[in-house]
Amino acid sequence: MTATRVPPVTGTFPVVDPATGEPFADAPDAGLAELDAAVVAADAAFAAWSRDDDARREALRGAGAALMAAAADLAPTLSREQGNPLHEAALEMQTGGYWLMYFADLDDPVEVVADDDYSRIEVVRRPLGPVAAITPWNFPITLALWKIAPALRAGNPVIVKPSPYTPLSTLAVVDLLAPHFPAGVLQAITGVDPLGARLVEHPLIRKVSFTGSTATGKRVAASAATDLKRVTLELGGNDAAIVLPDAPIAKTAPLVFHSAMANNGQICMAVKRAYVPESMYDDFVDAVAATAAAVVLGPGDRPGVTHGPINNRMQFERVGGLVDDAIARGARVVTGGRRHGDHGYFYEPTVLAGLSDGVRVVDEEQFGPVLPIIAYRDVDDAIARANASHYGLGSSLWTEDVDAARTLAPRLDAGTTWINTHLLVTPAQPFGGAKSSGIGVEGGHWGLHSFSEPHTIHTAK
Repeated sequence: MTATRVPPVTGTFPVVDPATGEPFADAPDAGLAELDAAVVAADAAFAAWSRDDDARREALRGAGAALMAAAADLAPTLSREQGNPLHEAALEMQTGGYWLMYFADLDDPVEVVADDDYSRIEVVRRPLGPVAAITPWNFPITLALWKIAPALRAGNPVIVKPSPYTPLSTLAVVDLLAPHFPAGVLQAITGVDPLGARLVEHPLIRKVSFTGSTATGKRVAASAATDLKRVTLELGGNDAAIVLPDAPIAKTAPLVFHSAMANNGQICMAVKRAYVPESMYDDFVDAVAATAAAVVLGPGDRPGVTHGPINNRMQFERVGGLVDDAIARGARVVTGGRRHGDHGYFYEPTVLAGLSDGVRVVDEEQFGPVLPIIAYRDVDDAIARANASHYGLGSSLWTEDVDAARTLAPRLDAGTTWINTHLLVTPAQPFGGAKSSGIGVEGGHWGLHSFSEPHTIHTAK
């Protein structure tokens, strides 16, 4: 055990390889004593860490460079427990390093709101205290660094608690990065329920940044509210892609397909339903099906594999249930629609046609390799149907007329609307959701400021 896990944890729980459905390793199962020790250590580190911005920048740069250099070495652990191909696991590590470097270099100057004969009024940012970063299994490293980087830069110690499905890669990354920071500043703690809930409830935690389901996010918000902890909640999505009548099918269909099937659709802002004009519907569906034929399913360490398994049995069964329900309600399976192989959690990329709103696979977040394609009459109809959801994370418009799309984009109820792309997120932009897709944003100075509070300094002259 390293200093990133204090005190040493004696209990363990199994970690399952989704390509086989069998355990392949054990992870530390922390209890209340270990959790309390970690939070107390973070609280003790807070005062000194919060005072030196230059030291924080230097530490983040060093940590980012270390993660980038170790990406290839860490990728097999991530691939094994998450299921994604090795090259994607390495890219995820590289992306995490890039996020650390970005926030190290992001300026956050004092804001002067008045400087006249009567007073000088400055607004500075003050960190909050120990932060709980609770992360899911679909992108455990990317989503952890989305929280860790701005929280540390703002001056807060961080305790990251990964999903029990993907604990090993987070432990490995934190073990690599922690030596770049003073003791207690960056820690990882792993375990099964109710560890996450106890972390949220701990009285010394002052901010909770959570990524996960809307149902769990509501429980996090309710628990945090008891002592007014600040929260950022990045929750579920049911992103609609609207293909406009002038979009070139041969170019657009593959892009929409890959925006739905990246990471097996296990992305909060993946395309989860596509609206296509009636006049081009059949041709578009055929083009998407042709793209699906090029997918190669298999374990992440096998050369040539493009898509791995669904991460866990519960999600595997949910995806199959949604597809079966859609078929029972008249959907046509264009491609896929069944499990792949006889072991592990492999499910064929599935394209469904001939269905509409009101079917679960359209109305709910599938979080799997399923794309329902729905025909629409006109653009107003498509926008109304895209907005008829309690989710509002992302959306996209596909067209040759970018100016027209920019006019339409503000009509979509979403935190992000992409034009002629989907999924792309940079560290400089705010990312978050409307409605039940979350509270607050990550990224850019907006995300940085979510880990601090404004402190007004008013000097009379």
